[in-house]
Amino acid sequence: MVLLTDRELLILKAIVQIYTDDGQPVGSKALVSKLPIHVSSATIRNEMATLEEMGLLKKTHSSSGRVPSIKGYRYYVDHLLKPDKVQSSDLRKIRSSFNQQFQEIDDIVAESADMLSQLTSYTAFTVKPELKDAKLEGFRLVPLGNHRVMAILVTDNGSVQNRTFKVPKNVNPEALESVIRIINDQLVGLTLGEVFKRLETDIPIQVGKYIETPEGFLDVFEEILKKSSTEHFFVGGRLNLLNFSKHPDPSSIRSLYSLMGRSTDLASVLGGSLDHNIQVQIGNEITNNLLKNYSLITATYDVDQHGKGVIAILGPTSMPYSRMIGLVGAFRTELAQRLIDYYHDIDDI
Repeated sequence: MVLLTDRELLILKAIVQIYTDDGQPVGSKALVSKLPIHVSSATIRNEMATLEEMGLLKKTHSSSGRVPSIKGYRYYVDHLLKPDKVQSSDLRKIRSSFNQQFQEIDDIVAESADMLSQLTSYTAFTVKPELKDAKLEGFRLVPLGNHRVMAILVTDNGSVQNRTFKVPKNVNPEALESVIRIINDQLVGLTLGEVFKRLETDIPIQVGKYIETPEGFLDVFEEILKKSSTEHFFVGGRLNLLNFSKHPDPSSIRSLYSLMGRSTDLASVLGGSLDHNIQVQIGNEITNNLLKNYSLITATYDVDQHGKGVIAILGPTSMPYSRMIGLVGAFRTELAQRLIDYYHDIDDI
């Protein structure tokens, strides 16, 4: 670890804060009035040169001022940063956004991505609470006429999935009712993982007693089950990328947009060994090479027994980290509470 003197710490902190505020390289004269101690411009220049030798600052071509390097941002975040207290106006916006009626949990998590992007002016990601321990709560079929039915699957964490499909003409309604009873009697209450296992063992045999070709029906059921058990990612503020991309050429923007549409890649970027703390990844620390010019702030939110989800913001390396971390911290608290309230409402029905 790099060891800095108290004066070097003050100078590095001031340069990061000034640069993230106005985006202009910081010179020694600007620092004279910003530092809490009296230091001459010449002394500041010497200290800035030392910080540059350490790799914490870098000089721009356009002026004699310095800007933080990736290493400098990392040092600032790890050792000097104190999260800002969220502004009351921002807190009101968050609570107002969540203070509406939502039909499904996905609606809440999707809304949270849009709200977080609006608050930060960056691109935001939200992931609904993990579903690996979710249990099957119910399954039913709704006749739509002309041999079409809608299959509806509900899990105990509030996820509702449906799929419309055609039933073969040789399958009578009584047989379908028997199959539904098998699913509800034997699979409801099991975790989704346990349900998948049963679908590979005895359930096809039991369903085969009522339907000649049970594979088609069970394929539909399994497809809905997989959709329910898949992590759901929501992205807000995609266009914000254009405001802070260092190299906004069409091909790089297209690649970034494509990344945001691939759940597997997003899971890799947002996942990992997240604990309850807020994580900051800067530049090449982010797993995907497309994001090497950005910073990613990621945090989990805890919804009691219903699991943990993830929120994140993607912005420039020069983002105001103190404010953003303060916002992310407050936002995840409000989102978790809104989801807890949602689950309580479901339990009361």
